[in-house]
Amino acid sequence: MLFNSYEFIFLFFPVTYLVFFRLGKIEHKVAAGWLAAASVFFYGWWNPAYVALLALSVLFNYTMGLAMLRAGAAGNNRRKKQFLILAIFVNLGTLAYFKYAHFLIDNFDLVFGSSLRLGDIILPLGISFFTFTQITYLVDTYQGKAKEYSLVHYGLFVTYFPHLIAGPILHHSEMMPQFGKREVYRLNYQDLATGLTIFVIGLFKKVIIADGVGANVAPLFEGAQSGLAPGFVESWCGALAYTFQLYFDFSGYSDMAIGMSLMFGIRLPINFNSPYKAVNIIDFWRRWHMTLSRFLRDYLYIPLGGNRKGRARRYLNLMVTMLLGGLWHGAGWTFVLWGGLHGVYLIVNHAWRAFKGRVGLDLLRSTRWSRGLSCLVTFAAVVAGWVIFRAASMEAAFRILRGMAGLNGFALPDVWLPKWGAAGQWFAQHGVVFANLVTLPHTGVINWIWFLMVAVWVAPNSQQMTAAFKPALIMLQEPGIASRWQWRPTVFNALIVAGVALVSIANLSRNSAFLYFQF
Repeated sequence: MLFNSYEFIFLFFPVTYLVFFRLGKIEHKVAAGWLAAASVFFYGWWNPAYVALLALSVLFNYTMGLAMLRAGAAGNNRRKKQFLILAIFVNLGTLAYFKYAHFLIDNFDLVFGSSLRLGDIILPLGISFFTFTQITYLVDTYQGKAKEYSLVHYGLFVTYFPHLIAGPILHHSEMMPQFGKREVYRLNYQDLATGLTIFVIGLFKKVIIADGVGANVAPLFEGAQSGLAPGFVESWCGALAYTFQLYFDFSGYSDMAIGMSLMFGIRLPINFNSPYKAVNIIDFWRRWHMTLSRFLRDYLYIPLGGNRKGRARRYLNLMVTMLLGGLWHGAGWTFVLWGGLHGVYLIVNHAWRAFKGRVGLDLLRSTRWSRGLSCLVTFAAVVAGWVIFRAASMEAAFRILRGMAGLNGFALPDVWLPKWGAAGQWFAQHGVVFANLVTLPHTGVINWIWFLMVAVWVAPNSQQMTAAFKPALIMLQEPGIASRWQWRPTVFNALIVAGVALVSIANLSRNSAFLYFQF
């Protein structure tokens, strides 16, 4: 079941919501149990067969958590550590089987010339997210930061439907104490209005923006995969279209998750903070998929040694973290290369900051022009990375990157020639080529790109607009925005939100899945 579907918006969510608060007046544990059961039903709507996998995962990790709690209470830290290692091994092993088995066997066959065979394996929806969420719980339990004895509450922590499929990746200590508050089980109209507004913003991002600009992505990447060498204009248009599609698709999902959860009175952590405004790659990873960045930092980079063992070891730890972070996104060498590229970006960024510090430059001082240039360079580097991330093969990625560098030639769409009149004829006479660009099916993508560049670089994000009502778990420390952009629960704003909702709902017939569902 998709957030952007009629059955979810008009049936599943209203029923789940109303019954939750009705039961909340009677017994809080029953209401929590209802929400957990509804979340399992939500997951099973996609494929009922994998409900058993989710249930087994929840039961196994709940049992391991209890075993660690009892071992810790008995002072048997060695036993406690053994349970942790076993649990992480089983979780990662399950993830590896479903997500990486074919990838590993294909590469084994390639290296050794064998012909091993494995039956079809369907990747369970959201397995990366609910596996990582449970690993955070296990590690936090081992470290004494989390404690859960109720199976119902643990099941709700893992399966809570706003975050189950594509995050954010949660800590037990962030979410479950909120369900222990009496006020969560009472309908709060301010949370309802704020949450509904954020949900509608997310729905608009997905249905209108991401799906709209996304129509220009597949022709470029499929053409490059089939052997076509796209030119400069085609390559940049397709790459930028995907850059915006991916962001508005995933940030739209995250907004919808935060908004829905807020309507229940539960605040989730922010997952995006205008990442394309980043002035360097370090800043980008503090803004993009923030809960994954936090997971990689806390459970991989820091345990590897972080920056505590010298500069060379720090750079190695960064590279290992980003390579594994790339592999987490998918079983393919393009994902590994993308992760490695961002590892190189981060190493260069840290080395540059270290150099500036050694020569006595103030890292905190900058001018508007230098920040603008830094933002542009960072954005271009990120776009190049997204090409590798999206491409079906490295060969296809390199064809597009060559096009972006101008090495495949430069041509403008031939449909522009008659529209430009005398100016078009003048350009044609002076060597500008106008041709049928088969990988650029819609020349209107140019308008999309200009509009979305302004949106991501100038407009405030949903969290800034609703900051006065603290819709998320940890609010961002961002500069204030003009009062005209600040949302308030007024009749005028309600009419605007209703209009945006109607436009979005009218376009739900496309009903496309979120991009991060495949990860």
